[in-house]
Amino acid sequence: MPTYAYRCRVCADSFELTRPMSESAAPAPCPAGHDDTTKLLTTVALTGAASAPASGPGAGGGGGCCGGACGCG
Repeated sequence: MPTYAYRCRVCADSFELTRPMSESAAPAPCPAGHDDTTKLLTTVALTGAASAPASGPGAGGGGGCCGGACGCG
């Protein structure tokens, strides 16, 4: 289940709730009991390895001299 972040407009506390996507727009009272909250826009971090390493001309090195970009490497 996804986690959603909220902020209370009364006490300014931020909190998170884990709930089904079908309930993402449902009201979320803050832990202090206030009902005036708003859902925050959050980002998702994707991690993991690439599916295949890059290969071929210009696919390696860090650029710069002897990194493959100037043709000396």
